[in-house]
Amino acid sequence: MFVIAHDIRSLHNVGAIFRNCAAFGVEKLYLTGITGTPPRKEISKVALGAEGLIAWEKRDLSELIEEMKKKSVHIIGLDNTNGAQSIHGFKCDGDVALVLGNEVGGLDAYAKGMLDNLVEIPMKKKRSLNVSVASGIALYVLSV
Repeated sequence: MFVIAHDIRSLHNVGAIFRNCAAFGVEKLYLTGITGTPPRKEISKVALGAEGLIAWEKRDLSELIEEMKKKSVHIIGLDNTNGAQSIHGFKCDGDVALVLGNEVGGLDAYAKGMLDNLVEIPMKKKRSLNVSVASGIALYVLSV
């Protein structure tokens, strides 16, 4: 499994995403758009060393997704947009890349246009979670 963190503004969220990736055995984390990269004290503070355990790379989103699709990687976005399917029912054979979007706006239309599927975490009252919390839940569900 791969994770693509696209346009994540908070370096603390980036650190937490590194930590989630380490916890759930993500093969590689890709940082795209405005997402910050190590070494940064804000990332290290939250990652607690995970930034040294997980392979990562700063990439251009469209080039990365194009390369992954050529390798038959299924690209899914985590978003609470109408039409997204519950992550609980999502099944896919083969490699998957989970795309995470911006803390405020989620995945933009440009990113959504490149996805194979959109999945969401079903919620009761509030319609959103912090991106690092959502990534942990999604990675857990996808890894079991």
